[in-house]
Amino acid sequence: MPPETRAEQLPDSRTEAEQLPDSRTEQDGSAVIRVLSYNIRSMRDDTAALARVIAGCSPDLVLVQEAPRFFRWRKHLARLAKASGLVTLAGGATASGPALLCSLRATVERTEDVLLPLTPGLHRRGFSTAVVRFGGARIGVVSCHLSLQKDERYAQGGMLLDRLAALGVPHAVAGGDINERPNGRTFRRLAGQLQDCWTVRPWGAEYTSTPHDPHQRIDAVFATPGIEVLGCGVPLGLPGVAAADLTAATDHLPVLAALRVPAG
Repeated sequence: MPPETRAEQLPDSRTEAEQLPDSRTEQDGSAVIRVLSYNIRSMRDDTAALARVIAGCSPDLVLVQEAPRFFRWRKHLARLAKASGLVTLAGGATASGPALLCSLRATVERTEDVLLPLTPGLHRRGFSTAVVRFGGARIGVVSCHLSLQKDERYAQGGMLLDRLAALGVPHAVAGGDINERPNGRTFRRLAGQLQDCWTVRPWGAEYTSTPHDPHQRIDAVFATPGIEVLGCGVPLGLPGVAAADLTAATDHLPVLAALRVPAG
């Protein structure tokens, strides 16, 4: 795309970003929530910029990938949560990288970190899961980071669907680094049973990798049928989220979704 064409599109992206609904609880008990999925590369980059991006998105839930896993990992994750105006919910080293943060608006029912089968020679993967409530809305949550190896990734996609079903709630959201584009068979497997939130209601920008040259969408937020997708995409131009922070924070761009979760 020519540079002048890119520049012409930026004002439209900013306008769309400003229209993303804020979090709220409706009179019927349903809840509008903001869900952010973000690969933070073990906080090896500009952690102050990372915290500003997260805080600027005003999320109720943050589905983290590549959370710190080694020395004092709990302290590092807790500091990020505090700097972002959130608290640690689950995950980290105990899930081999995926983690969950949440706002104080969430009432936590339960959490569980799940380690997936280890393929010799490959990185151990896991899921960080929770069931939380916002007003009268109850929702399951899973953060994932799927394998770089295509066959293992496909198997993990099936495990992700099984884990969502096992949460025992009517509504759930999953997000993460899929390590695959939407035309890949694992991505298509997930989108065949879940709503690919960007596809349902695109907002902001699409591509998540890399921050300096966005050219592919390998990160996503998925929602079960019954959840209304109000907007989903990279928060380009969102008030409070600086472009310089997005490029400095980590090696992925985040995906922010606004969802309406029914009561009950």
